[in-house]
Amino acid sequence: MSISPKTLNITEQHQLLDALLSKDSPHISFRKGVRNYCMACLMLEAGLRVGEVIQLLITDLVFDLRPVTSVVVREEIAKNHKERIIPTSTRLSDAISQMTESCWPHTSSFVSLRAFYNNIPDKHITTRQVERIINSAGMKSLGRPVHPHMLRHTFASKLMRVTDMRTVQELLGHSHITSTQIYTHPNEDDKKKAIENL
Repeated sequence: MSISPKTLNITEQHQLLDALLSKDSPHISFRKGVRNYCMACLMLEAGLRVGEVIQLLITDLVFDLRPVTSVVVREEIAKNHKERIIPTSTRLSDAISQMTESCWPHTSSFVSLRAFYNNIPDKHITTRQVERIINSAGMKSLGRPVHPHMLRHTFASKLMRVTDMRTVQELLGHSHITSTQIYTHPNEDDKKKAIENL
């Protein structure tokens, strides 16, 4: 029996993203909050794996000082070494704009600088660091740990409600449709909506 992956409902998504921005946390700088929010948006709004997010370059997200209209997950960073293209949502586009204004150098030639780094711009943040950031925001906002993969699951579950499985497979970069089938299970939001529609 396959188990439905854990996802976040709409309220929880907002609470988590607000906690990541850390507007009310004096010990987390504004720039780090913007960075953490953008990393989460890439998983929640584009379904990227944490390992793909940390390998992104600024040039993967910005063109001519503006957010890209689609995020290209290059084959050398994709888990299955297959390039995929994911259109950017309004929220993700806004998050990238914030990164451009607050965190990245204001030049049209970024060379190959890492999009997400801790202190050294040419050294990317680690998956463990991202896991700790997301987990800590989950504890703070929802009172429970949240793993980065839960954000990708949430993205996939939202997609399953509006499109077909083949499209979801493409956007997630799954080699096999069987990997995508776990998202056909209804979550709590789906069940609630079904009852309300009665």
